[in-house]
Amino acid sequence: MDEPLLKPEVDPPARVWRLTSWLLHHVNARSNRVVAGHFGRPGWRMWYAILAGLDQYGNLSQAELCRRLGIDRGDAVSILNDLEGEGLARRLPDSTDSRRKVVNITAAGREMLFKLDAVVEAAQDDLLRTLTPEERGQLNALLRKLIERPGADSARTARHES
Repeated sequence: MDEPLLKPEVDPPARVWRLTSWLLHHVNARSNRVVAGHFGRPGWRMWYAILAGLDQYGNLSQAELCRRLGIDRGDAVSILNDLEGEGLARRLPDSTDSRRKVVNITAAGREMLFKLDAVVEAAQDDLLRTLTPEERGQLNALLRKLIERPGADSARTARHES
């Protein structure tokens, strides 16, 4: 038997319900609340992203790490300071360019990443509990498609640059 539909937290007019951008905005806000509630400490979401990036990509310059993660360099500096202070990451001079720092994850950082993996999984399960595994996969695939092939953004940007 299907669960009864619950009254949503918001109740916009029908024409607003059909706006994907509006839906994404509200899903993002809810997602932020749910995930932040699971982490229980401000900043750990970014710790997780940076540690996961360092774990997957290995030693990276700070600039390359930020580019790959799509985060602001200024935000990353304070997070990297925290990670380094906790012994979870370290910045070393780049052997090919003394002006750059290369960032890498430490053994303690990997240990923390594994702990945070469990927190992230619990948060995802909480956020997506009303979706089947197949629906979760479809949602992720569609969202990745919007991120990886923005289409309209590049067409609009091209028009403004000409």
